[in-house]
Amino acid sequence: MTYSVTVRDHIMIAHSLTGEMFGPAQRLHGATFVVDATFRADELTVEGVVVDIGRASVVLRGILSPLSYRNLDDEPVFQGLNTTTERLCGVIGERLAEAAREGELGAAQLTAIVVTLHESHVAWASCEVTL
Repeated sequence: MTYSVTVRDHIMIAHSLTGEMFGPAQRLHGATFVVDATFRADELTVEGVVVDIGRASVVLRGILSPLSYRNLDDEPVFQGLNTTTERLCGVIGERLAEAAREGELGAAQLTAIVVTLHESHVAWASCEVTL
């Protein structure tokens, strides 16, 4: 059996994408993403939870805050990279996994973290980090 808990937040960013396939998105544009972080575990903690929802929300906000209201083209960590929705999922997922490994989410025995960025009500991307 696998249990999961999801917390939600959002970010507003600006960026441009390199490559013909991106058409008009090659020009600087803005995006608002609804961000879902899903924490998975095969077993519940002694308290009966997957993860402390409050801690998970605070950690997610801490990861998103430095990205929000920024032009990602100007951020050193993204230099030379297309800041696609998929790539942003991966970056956020890895940062959440690091926080989990460092105990910032409590004593949860997580098996995976899935990050989903919703570009709109009809399009989204996800990345799963196995722990």
